[in-house]
Amino acid sequence: MHAFNLQAKPLSLADRLADLAVDALIDEADLSPKPALVDRRGSGAHTDLHLGLMHASALSLWPAFKEMAEAAIEIGEIGSPLREAIGLIGREGEQVMLATTHGVNTHRGAIWALGLLVAAAALEPESTAAGSIALRAARLALLDDRHAPRPLSHGAQVAQRYGARGAREEAQLGFPAVTQRALPQLKRSRAAGHGEQNARLDALLAIMTRLADTCVLYRAGEHGLHTMQRGAQAVLDAGGSASLGGRRRLHELDQQLIALNASPGGAADLLAACLFIDRIESRDGINQGAF
Repeated sequence: MHAFNLQAKPLSLADRLADLAVDALIDEADLSPKPALVDRRGSGAHTDLHLGLMHASALSLWPAFKEMAEAAIEIGEIGSPLREAIGLIGREGEQVMLATTHGVNTHRGAIWALGLLVAAAALEPESTAAGSIALRAARLALLDDRHAPRPLSHGAQVAQRYGARGAREEAQLGFPAVTQRALPQLKRSRAAGHGEQNARLDALLAIMTRLADTCVLYRAGEHGLHTMQRGAQAVLDAGGSASLGGRRRLHELDQQLIALNASPGGAADLLAACLFIDRIESRDGINQGAF
């Protein structure tokens, strides 16, 4: 066969969903300037993270996301078998991530959020509305995984201490920080002509205004959380990331959170979830490979 007649094999639905999940993680990492988070400028409030490590971590999770989508397609319905299958795949993916990062937790929260959303999207690829995907993910998150280890993560411990809603509860409620705040803000900023990068920054800030980010609570307590929430709202009130006043407030927030060692990792994970859902919602017909 002549080389010019060779055609690439079409990607499966699971391949495409895994691609979108990894793309969302890389786009979140690259987005700049994010307050106190790893981005193209530097490591923010972190001493053990950098942009290259975030990219490597995201890429290492591609097989896990594909396997989660394949499990959803094979099992075909929401129930304990699927919940336990994606839980096992997620734990195995976490070990691959930690081996890649030499033990640094880069994306544990994102594995949980995006894993649920990948499975939810794979279950009904013709149902691409954000609310529908989030609802299916919530139904999965509400199910118990009998095989999950019971030690509490730092986020879960902080959630209990402060009465905050952790990553698990956020998913069980259908990702309200994404569907009610991030996605609407993303679309408003786009419609206002603010540009894609500024729209994504505004979406992150919209999450930060209300989220009880357990990463911030763990690192800086309630003072750090209030600083994050008030500062993010001040940026939006000043006109958002596309305005001069908003950029000044964003710089101030960045400096304040770095001084407090408060990095909003929970908000970053939810921004990745927002970008993932946005891509699916804006592309009709994912079952036919439209994206």
